[in-house]
Amino acid sequence: QVRVVESGGGLVQTGGSLRLSCAASGTFFGLNAMGWYRQAPGKQRELVAIMTSGGVRTYADSAKGRFTISRDNAKSTVYLQMNSLKPEDTAVYYCTAQFRGYDYWGQGTQVTVSS
Repeated sequence: QVRVVESGGGLVQTGGSLRLSCAASGTFFGLNAMGWYRQAPGKQRELVAIMTSGGVRTYADSAKGRFTISRDNAKSTVYLQMNSLKPEDTAVYYCTAQFRGYDYWGQGTQVTVSS
C-alpha cells in the first residue's frame, strides 16, 4: 500500500510562485512515475507534469516554461515549482505515484491565484 500526501498549496497573487511537495510512504520499493494533476471547478482532471524514476519529464503545454517538476527518489518525494502563476492555474492539485501498475493518489491541495 502506498500513501500519498501533498502539501504547499495556498493563495497567491497573479505572477507569484508556489512550491508543492508530495511524499509517498508505505510498504514499497522503487516507485515508477510520480507527478501532478489538477482539477478546476467544473472541469476534468488534467495532467500538469509527471516524471519517471529515470528522470524523464513530461509537461502539459500550459505548464511549460513556468512549472518545474523534480523528485528525490531516495525520499520518494516529488515537487512542483510553479512560477508566473495565472488565475487559470486555480485548481486542486493532486499528486500521483505509480507502483506495480497502480496509480495512488493524494487528497489534493488547493491552489488559488487571485487576479
